[in-house]
Amino acid sequence: MIHEPIKFVLPPMRILDLLGTGCMLGGRLLADAGADVIKIEPPEGSPSRIWPFYHNSNDPQKSLFWYTYNANKRGISLDIRLPEGQELFKRLVKTADIVLESFEPGYMDHYGLGYKDLCKIKSDIIMTSITPFGQTGPKANYAASALTTWASGGYLNACGDPDRPPVWISMPQTFLFGGCEGAIGTLAAYYYRMETGEGQFVDVSMQESAVSPNMNVLQMWDVNHQEFKRVGSASYVAGTGVRQPIYFKCLDGYVMILAIGGNEPYVPSSQRMVQWMDEKGMAPEWLKKLDWWTDYNASTLKQDLADKVGQAIEAFTSKYTKDELYRVGAIEKKILLAPVSSTKDITEDIQLKARHFWISLPHPELGVDIEYCGPFIGLSETPITYRRRAPLIGEHNREIYMGELGITEQDLKSLYENKII
Repeated sequence: MIHEPIKFVLPPMRILDLLGTGCMLGGRLLADAGADVIKIEPPEGSPSRIWPFYHNSNDPQKSLFWYTYNANKRGISLDIRLPEGQELFKRLVKTADIVLESFEPGYMDHYGLGYKDLCKIKSDIIMTSITPFGQTGPKANYAASALTTWASGGYLNACGDPDRPPVWISMPQTFLFGGCEGAIGTLAAYYYRMETGEGQFVDVSMQESAVSPNMNVLQMWDVNHQEFKRVGSASYVAGTGVRQPIYFKCLDGYVMILAIGGNEPYVPSSQRMVQWMDEKGMAPEWLKKLDWWTDYNASTLKQDLADKVGQAIEAFTSKYTKDELYRVGAIEKKILLAPVSSTKDITEDIQLKARHFWISLPHPELGVDIEYCGPFIGLSETPITYRRRAPLIGEHNREIYMGELGITEQDLKSLYENKII
């Protein structure tokens, strides 16, 4: 059987990936789109080979975190802190189009591997640096974590219940935002290079990346000097400050119901919700008489009524499962209702299965295949392909150092012995 060659989204490009933690998503996105991404880590393994581990093994070679953000990449070991390692890195740069890194500002310069240094080796190189606060400014050299950068972006202040301190999204976000925006910035620079033949330095600030999700919260302050207040599991009415409950307990979790009045399409949905409750003998008389157009209008709604309606709805939803509420409420009765999916729910989701979202990648060292989230976009002519699982420590050393840089077997052995690779 003759197989057609794989068509990739990106033109042929080689990327040296020195990113850490969630920033590794940047290299992963580019690798998924077809770039030859070479993941570089220290000889002892990357500090990003972290929890959780396959079957709780605590083996850095079995880090599920590492698997997630490094699929589709090749991997080599190299200590760029050593002079010999720096020389090897420079030889790799000659073959590369892009360098991705997330060390603190000045780290690469300290080892003679900063952007200006690399331009002397390859004049059109593109270098993307992802740091907590960017390369310049009074906070450029501040130490930071995913939590502190999330907080510094302002979004943390909007998350949580109003009577409690802010809460962060449990899966660290700013490193992922930084990695994603780093990938976008890298492609913009690459496009510029295609047009002009010139490389450039791409400076990504995780703080700035974390500001963008605030969206209209920023305009609320800029235009009206109105500070957005945390509202927890509710819909916030900016004009009145009323919190309308939209998340409700059920037998096996939560559902979201937009039981809101005032305008289409919310009023008909809310009315159908009350009718369903009435069919089951669970709609109080006052609720059946409620005028959703006027009594529950956002511009005049009072908090006590919003709370009363929410309590009545939750008394009903707490008697059913998410699936029951969704199948009957959303699908049959056309109520604006959706289950809050757990990870287990997502893996069993009929829509994701129908679109063949889950991709199984073989892990021969484990003797099993592992399911991965599918492509981040669907392309008709150049579909994203998953070519390999994340590399083991130094897995492609021989392939790249000997096969591509021409290093001899004896020299490779010496590099191992001296812990350079």
